[in-house]
Amino acid sequence: MAKANYIRVIVDRTIHRELDYLVPEALSERVGVGSRVRVPFREKSALATVVAVLDHSKAEGIRPIEAVIGEAPILSEGLLELARWISTYYCCPIEAVMRSLLPQVIRRAEVGWKKQLFVRPVRKIDNEEMEKLRRRAPRQAELLDAISKLQAPVRAADLLRQTSFDNQTLRALVKRGLAELREEAIVRDPHGDEQFIATSNLELNAEQVLALKEITQLLDSPESTRPILLHGVTGSGKTEIYLQAIRAALERGRSAIVLVPEISLTPQTVERFKGRFAEAQDAVAVLHSHLSEGERHDEWHKIHSGRARIVIGPRSAVFAPLKNLGLIVVDEEHENTYKQEEAPRYHARDVAVVRARMEKCVVVLGSATPSLESYHNAARGKYRLATLTQRIDEKQMPLMRIVDLRQERRKEKAIAILSERLRAAVADRLEKGEQTILFLNRRGFSTSLLCSNCGEARNCPNCSVALTFHRHVTRLSCHLCGHTAAVPKKCPACGKDALIYAGFGTEKVESTVAYIFPKATVRRMDADSMTRKEAYRETLRNFRAGKIDILVGTQMIAKGLHFPNVTLVGIINADLSLHLPDFRAGERTFQLLTQVAGRAGRGETPGEVFVQTYTPFSPSIQFARHHDFAGYFQQELEFRDRCDFPPFKHAILITVRSAHEGRAKLSAETLRRRLKEALPEEFILGDATPAPLEKLQGQFRFHILLRGEAIMRLSRLVRETLDKLPFPEEVTVAVDVDPYQLL
Repeated sequence: MAKANYIRVIVDRTIHRELDYLVPEALSERVGVGSRVRVPFREKSALATVVAVLDHSKAEGIRPIEAVIGEAPILSEGLLELARWISTYYCCPIEAVMRSLLPQVIRRAEVGWKKQLFVRPVRKIDNEEMEKLRRRAPRQAELLDAISKLQAPVRAADLLRQTSFDNQTLRALVKRGLAELREEAIVRDPHGDEQFIATSNLELNAEQVLALKEITQLLDSPESTRPILLHGVTGSGKTEIYLQAIRAALERGRSAIVLVPEISLTPQTVERFKGRFAEAQDAVAVLHSHLSEGERHDEWHKIHSGRARIVIGPRSAVFAPLKNLGLIVVDEEHENTYKQEEAPRYHARDVAVVRARMEKCVVVLGSATPSLESYHNAARGKYRLATLTQRIDEKQMPLMRIVDLRQERRKEKAIAILSERLRAAVADRLEKGEQTILFLNRRGFSTSLLCSNCGEARNCPNCSVALTFHRHVTRLSCHLCGHTAAVPKKCPACGKDALIYAGFGTEKVESTVAYIFPKATVRRMDADSMTRKEAYRETLRNFRAGKIDILVGTQMIAKGLHFPNVTLVGIINADLSLHLPDFRAGERTFQLLTQVAGRAGRGETPGEVFVQTYTPFSPSIQFARHHDFAGYFQQELEFRDRCDFPPFKHAILITVRSAHEGRAKLSAETLRRRLKEALPEEFILGDATPAPLEKLQGQFRFHILLRGEAIMRLSRLVRETLDKLPFPEEVTVAVDVDPYQLL
């Protein structure tokens, strides 16, 4: 590292500017771009990241840095360049981006390596010396005998546990110079206790061979950075292509990132990758928020040091500090969980594409139902398109049957959770020893508590939604802000004992199904039931082993799961996301139906899917029924084109919020006027209107929607307008570039 006289840093505080500091002679050779340093900031100290090394600085009153954290820089220049792009594109402070780039445990540097004592023999002793020790201290001799047989140093605690000796006996041997205790760092591996069965490459069909060939050709010509959209129907073997493509990248001395849409999908992905790369399982690292701080520290440093060459995780794994990156895989690229809803509001898929371009590596976007943006890019030639039209081993796509709930309602006075046809189908599968998945994207037992006398609903005091009843804890809960309340015995508004539970969620579905089929083993998978760290993995393991007959769940069971014995999928209510006030509502419904349906028929027996809906003639449902992505894409694209929505125009959603409704409204209207003055005619500026979800977490919200083609220019103009406009202290403004939900 060259000698540094001055450095420019980004402090871990949101101050919207970079600062220069002097580097003392003693620290000058330890500082470089990407280093972490402690600097004097105002009257205190602060941690910061070095973004430039300078020969001189024109700043006045420059103070020296206090310390350098760590032995080497922890951020590459490539990742710093990516951070600047995110800050510009997504119209957010660079400090917020830096917080996403580095996990908190790495930023604060408060957690270090876990160290433990290891024991090993010092020298061999002859029989005479051993006999003397046996006479004087028989327990020490017995322990020394065990130590002398060690092939390599072992943890002292493990040795003492196995031999039933105490620490005092071991210390006595060390004092005699017959054994050595040494403190060494141990790696906290989140999967260290698991055994992974080694697997080998599967034989690919003709379509898979072509797709893999396209990826490997790009690996050999790094100058060509056009992304590949891998559009393959559910069960077409996309994961096998990922595995073999990563093997090809490793053989070329490159590394790889695999992004999965949810943490819940990480365990099975890790299992597949650890099994395939069993010869070097240390090469596979995992990054996600469910790791302990110690595990995250060790996994991150395993990646940074180069020991790990494959990283698996949800959206934040796109920032993994891998060297010589060769391949980024974004599995289920259409999923909205890749979009972060707090600043910086980046989309991991788009960041992956930009990082791939900067680092000249290959990016593969895989999905059975690609986002309209990605598919439109492929249709225009901006992305390459690889298509898998057949399931592996020529398995048939599941047969989808539409159940019109309007007719079911006429048959029965009460709303039936399972229609007659779905009930009969579940009974048939139980008789045959086959498994069923029932999907409903709503948690809880009842979705609202109403008074049949006065009509009053128990609403959340902080949000514009009804409270959901959870029977297992006998509480009312808001799924948006977390507010909970006791269940009243009488209506608080009119005092009558006339409360009724309306609507239903997964908890009630589980209860009802268990009542209808008392001999079946029914389990539920949602955020309420999967609270323990290992709960998700245990449930899937039991389901795979056939110990569970019917699995009820939310969208965490909708994608990526491969269970050959699942022959029936029931979608309890397909309308939940269809009628939301969001231009992507239809697309999300089509994707979700297709993904959930794809869990059926992956074994030898053909699959069947029942879709219960009140709007059976919706294009989203009809195109999903026929597995017709191309047809849906075409009709949806025409609608987007007419309305100037993505992918034809970029969008920016500005949310103005405050605990005071009047102040939020006035601030939004003032901002809208200033934007109108600043923006050229080419941009479409919407009115300042109440958000569809008007109150959230005690804050009233107003939206301003902007659309245009030149997104970088639009982002810059928005930022300049916001910087010039002072807002009241209690008013917050959030800017979301390329928003994925408008609620």
